Amino acid sequence: MTKAAQKNPRHPCNPPNPCSITHFNLTFPDIQTNRLAIKLKPAAERMVKRGHPWIFDEGIVKQSAEGKAGDLAIIFDQKKNKFLACGLYDPDSPIRIKIIQFQTSANINSDFFREKIINAYNIRKPLFNLQTNSYRLIYGENDHFPGLIADVYAEVLVLKLYSWIWLPYLNDILTHLVEISTCKTVVLRLSRKLENNTFGLSDGQVIFGTLDDEVVIFQEHGLRFAANVIRGHKTGYFLDHRHNRKRVGELAKGKTVLDVFAYAGGFSVHALAGGASAVTSLDISAQALLIAEQNAELNPHTGTHKTIAADAFAALDDLAAERKTYDIVVIDPPSFAKRAKEIDKAKHSYRRLAILGSKLVRKGGILVLASCSSRINPDDFFEICETAIASVRHSHELMEKTFHDIDHPITFPEGAYLKCGYWRL
Repeated sequence: MTKAAQKNPRHPCNPPNPCSITHFNLTFPDIQTNRLAIKLKPAAERMVKRGHPWIFDEGIVKQSAEGKAGDLAIIFDQKKNKFLACGLYDPDSPIRIKIIQFQTSANINSDFFREKIINAYNIRKPLFNLQTNSYRLIYGENDHFPGLIADVYAEVLVLKLYSWIWLPYLNDILTHLVEISTCKTVVLRLSRKLENNTFGLSDGQVIFGTLDDEVVIFQEHGLRFAANVIRGHKTGYFLDHRHNRKRVGELAKGKTVLDVFAYAGGFSVHALAGGASAVTSLDISAQALLIAEQNAELNPHTGTHKTIAADAFAALDDLAAERKTYDIVVIDPPSFAKRAKEIDKAKHSYRRLAILGSKLVRKGGILVLASCSSRINPDDFFEICETAIASVRHSHELMEKTFHDIDHPITFPEGAYLKCGYWRL
């Protein structure tokens, strides 16, 4: 710890004063944070200077004291001993320090968090003019809140934590999230590694306001959807494909559509609302398909809606063997490469899906292929798809590529994961 930090209570990285909030449904533990002076190896220091938010444990060369979750780690330049960045210390992760402030010193206090949340909210404002009241308000590192996600569904905010580094600051952060979003209810979701804890927190806990029904109805581009904010996957729904779902709906009038890995039927519902004559939702989860059927019924449509509960690869093989074809085929699988060792297998799976999808598209139809694997870079993904499609259909045209919607801004390479292509065959 530097002498300046010891003497000056207004030092740029002093921990915030704990604030007393009485209107939450629980009292968060009072955790006192310490300041750690950190120096890094040259390679890690260069990454920080470039604005990368992760410092791995092996990148630390000097540390003033042993740290605990949420301690403020102040990184100083090796040569000039000047301030480089400030982050939160995470002893339970190989990413030992998650940066929240770069280059310019700042008081890490309630006002600091409020400003960050307001900045994030302002980025999302254009969505509010699109008949949409569901959005990702905080997207982890990309909004300077590493390990924290905040999704809004109508008047319910779902806060998901992936690390305990935020526990000392939750009173301040939640106060501002509620104020800025104007949500009336906050639900806490915890990653699996945080579920067994001694803090009295549990996954699905209503920590602010009341929740009459765990299924919340929200709006996306004028259509109604349901999210189970207590038991649903992640925070209850996948918001990242909002613009792609709308695009498929715009292309679907009078068409037959196959929605593969349909989950809760996002693409299916938009296709039906867009005037599709028939939509088939395919997913391995019968429970997810029940939600897809319910979502379809929330919105007026005249087309037929069929569901198939089966493994996607096996079902696509069967449909191809039966010579089934569709005007539009959408294939949006879950992440295939959560670890580096899974990259080659993931590439093989994307190629296989592109080949199977190509066989199921009618002449002049459209194949939509997506990936949410951050370890598969966009160039590789689109090359895999192009090569696979060409092996089946000699004549094809890449209509467009899309990436993240505006509520999933990207500020560092690993923050990007979503890519989607539209091919006319």
